Amino acid sequence: RSPRRRSRSGRRSRSPRGRRSRSHSPHHGAVRVKQEREDHCGRMKEERKQRHAAEQEQRRDRDRSGDRDRHKEHADRRKNPGDRPGARGHERDAQNLREQQAERELHNERRREHRQGEPNAEPWQAESKQKEKPAANKEKPSFELSGALLEDSNTFRGVVIKYSEPPEARIPKTRWRLYPFKNDEFLPVMYIHRQSAYLLGRHRRIADIPIDHPSCSKQHAVFQYRLVEYTRADGTVGRRVRPYIIDLGSGNGTFLNNQRIEPQRYYELKEKDVLKFGFSSREYVLLHESSDKSEANTKDDDEDEEKEEESDS
Repeated sequence: RSPRRRSRSGRRSRSPRGRRSRSHSPHHGAVRVKQEREDHCGRMKEERKQRHAAEQEQRRDRDRSGDRDRHKEHADRRKNPGDRPGARGHERDAQNLREQQAERELHNERRREHRQGEPNAEPWQAESKQKEKPAANKEKPSFELSGALLEDSNTFRGVVIKYSEPPEARIPKTRWRLYPFKNDEFLPVMYIHRQSAYLLGRHRRIADIPIDHPSCSKQHAVFQYRLVEYTRADGTVGRRVRPYIIDLGSGNGTFLNNQRIEPQRYYELKEKDVLKFGFSSREYVLLHESSDKSEANTKDDDEDEEKEEESDS
């Protein structure tokens, strides 16, 4: 038999080439890679399940230990209530409550003392007041206007005014005037008899009489008319409106007849008085419409005083 015929028969070929092609076919390699991948995924799932079970077990152990600690702490707090974290806060609240009650009792006692002096007190109130004990000698509260309240009630054009008029403020009947001079130069006359007070300062938004010198304050001084009492020649007491000047605590001061005046204090002005503000060279002379006639001055003053007394009455 020839080799050619032998190869055509049904027997296998023993050549290395044929064996290699059968054992390392592409289809067989893909199946093997897929099988290895599935095995790897299965191992990873198994490891993940084991790890998850271990974590759950550890979490349960921690929860059990935390519950035991909380139960123990709760039991200790029941045994020692003074060691609780909120015990000190409760004590502080109780102390504040006691202090408030003491202040309220003190205030009620002061109110009762004040009512005792009233003539229209009821008899049953008088009996209850006699039974009450006198209050301890403590400093009484001050109900005067504070600075903040004064600011709210004394605002003009959005600016807080440092000054508030006194209750005796009046508009004068005498026509007073200010004659300003600057180095012997005569300036326009200022008529200051239409209001009860005139604010002088560098703040033009609120100042009635502006002063533009840089040494003057924004609210420097106030020209105020006040109703004051005086004694007549026959010994009787009368009332009249007189001009006053008050410095509002300015930095460089206000000068009356070349003498610096104290801040926050009223100074009565008289005819022909000279005012200066700060380092300004301007001088303001105070006069009225009848200042040139000495005899008429006294007569006009008496008539104005009588008119003012009639208007006030």
